[in-house]
Amino acid sequence: MSIANLIPALKGSGSRRAVDEVERLREESRKLLDRQLAADDFFALLMHDVVTTNAALEQEQQLRGEAEEAAAQMRMERDEWCEEAERLAAELAPYKAAEANDNRVDVPPMHRDTEHPADQATTPIDVRPLWVALGIGPTVAVTDPGHVPAPPAEPEPAT
Repeated sequence: MSIANLIPALKGSGSRRAVDEVERLREESRKLLDRQLAADDFFALLMHDVVTTNAALEQEQQLRGEAEEAAAQMRMERDEWCEEAERLAAELAPYKAAEANDNRVDVPPMHRDTEHPADQATTPIDVRPLWVALGIGPTVAVTDPGHVPAPPAEPEPAT
């Protein structure tokens, strides 16, 4: 406590007193220092995160390089195996063909028993127009109910 606070007569009533301004500035300085400390703590946390992230990135790059090398090695082995399989298939093809010829199954020519009525040959399908096949002729407009038109002449069947 200051002496001005203890003695009311010395306190004064003006808003521009130097003691009040000094106290306000000290309070503001305290707030700024608190903010500075908080910013320093936050910056330290950020720097720690950067170091951790960079270490993880380096590890990831190393692991990626190892994985790419392993994948390239596997691709080379796969290509070698494919070439070996093609070579062996070409080498074994004559043997497989000879074995297939030796073990073939010969079937006698097909003979169909047509004695049963269901197996008898069918007649050719009649593909003429329906009115010609049934002998009824095309329909015409009836204007006179007592008159029946003559059937049209049958065309020659196509052979």
